[in-house]
Formats: sequence, structure tokens, C-alpha cells
Amino acid sequence: MKVLVDTSIWSLALRRSESQNSHLVSELKFLINEVRVQLIGPVRQEILSGIKSDKQFTELKNYLKAFPDYSIITEDFELAAEFYNLCRRKGLQGSNTDFLISAISYNQHWPIFTHDKDFTGFQKHIPIQIYKPRE
Repeated sequence: MKVLVDTSIWSLALRRSESQNSHLVSELKFLINEVRVQLIGPVRQEILSGIKSDKQFTELKNYLKAFPDYSIITEDFELAAEFYNLCRRKGLQGSNTDFLISAISYNQHWPIFTHDKDFTGFQKHIPIQIYKPRE
């Protein structure tokens, strides 16, 4: 089964310093080796945004080329807007990218691998599955 990886996990993995969440980084490595990782363009953009060094930006951009973007379709955008509106009515806020991730996850039956607690809140109101790392 494919897994849609959120920006929060990529950020943990791509930091140069040791992470207290090394089990999540290890899980991402397992998923990469198993060729299960799915990436979308908006997550790619978030990963690459804010990098100060041109050299580091180019290196990261080249590294991410190994992960082709899933082609987002109209139905994904429409469902993302529905999820946004539903959660907003319930008092939950999130980014457009988070709701797009949620919609693609639902439409493709891919769990979301994330460290972002917002998805746990969304899960109470929209039918998404959060990926559980191995023990």
C-alpha cells in the first residue's frame, strides 16, 4: 500500500541534526526502500520553501526528483474544499495543503504519514486514515 507523506515527516528527515523523532525518520527510510512513498507538488513546494542557501536548495530539489508527484485531479481539489468547509463548520482550521492531502488520501485510499496533530483533529470529522509506523 502506498503512503502519502506529509511535509512534517520530510522536515524531520531532512534536518541535519539528530532528531528526537528518529523512529519516524527510520520509518520514512523503510517506506522509501519499499517504494511506497507518495509525494504531491504542494508538499514538494513546502519542503523547498524557505531554504536560504542556493546550494542546499539545489541539492534538496535534486534529491526529491527521485519521488515523482502524484497528478492531482479536479475531484481532489473539490473534495479538499468540501473537507475544508466541513472542518471549518466544526471549528477546525487547517491549511489548503492539509485538506488537499486529506482529499487525495481519501480518494486514493492512502494513509497519511504525518507528525502534524491537525490531521488527528480532522480525522474526527472527515474519513482519512493516519499511517501508523512500525514498532
